[in-house]
Amino acid sequence: MNHSTVTTEPFVIVGMPRTGTHYLEELLNAHPNVSSNGELLNPYDTIWLDRNRLLRSDRQLLELAYLHYPAATGKKHVTHVGCKINQPQFQERPGFFEELARWPRLKVMLVIRTNTLESLRSLVQARQSGHWLRYGADNDSGPPPQVTLTIEDCEAYFKAASDFHRQVADSFSPANVLPVEYESLLGAPAVCLQAVWAFLGTSVHPCPHRTVLQRQEVRPLEQTVFNFDELKRHFRGGPYESFFEAGKD
Repeated sequence: MNHSTVTTEPFVIVGMPRTGTHYLEELLNAHPNVSSNGELLNPYDTIWLDRNRLLRSDRQLLELAYLHYPAATGKKHVTHVGCKINQPQFQERPGFFEELARWPRLKVMLVIRTNTLESLRSLVQARQSGHWLRYGADNDSGPPPQVTLTIEDCEAYFKAASDFHRQVADSFSPANVLPVEYESLLGAPAVCLQAVWAFLGTSVHPCPHRTVLQRQEVRPLEQTVFNFDELKRHFRGGPYESFFEAGKD
């Protein structure tokens, strides 16, 4: 761990699980002056070798993230440093979100997947298969498994996403929050990065033509959720109806 010898600008990537936070981090780390150091609250994240860090206080953890962060290979002058935290990790560590919101000058990138059902489906697939990320060399691993989702799990997850997005909006100044759409990140990453560089206040850096990380699921919801029709009937006419419309994946 290296102590920051110059003033760096702090940022954090937040979102629900399976919304593209890891992909955004990979794009950010292509910039020579930006260092995003994985999941601070994940005890298995290989960037953070000391699992005992999670025994520290919330303030000490944030000091680790923004003042004593790992040295990034090949980066001699880091001006912007950050990490990423998914919504369930905040739930598992009560009070940490509030401590994060107090960190000075913090910029927040909130990654949002328009169809929250896609996020839940992908999360359940990853839990069942044990495959959380797919890299270029893993193309022979086959498609993720089809899944069955309960009505109760869907309702709870949809509400959790809505509540979390509202919590972020209510806890930070609008000038310090940049919503990043998952669909735009996949379809037009260069455009998204232009907005990110402007938001962070760093120099413009070209978008990588290729990344090692690969998308795992490309099939529509109807082909990957066994009980899709049952769920569609249940949520028809309600606030989450659009998640079950054709072409909304």
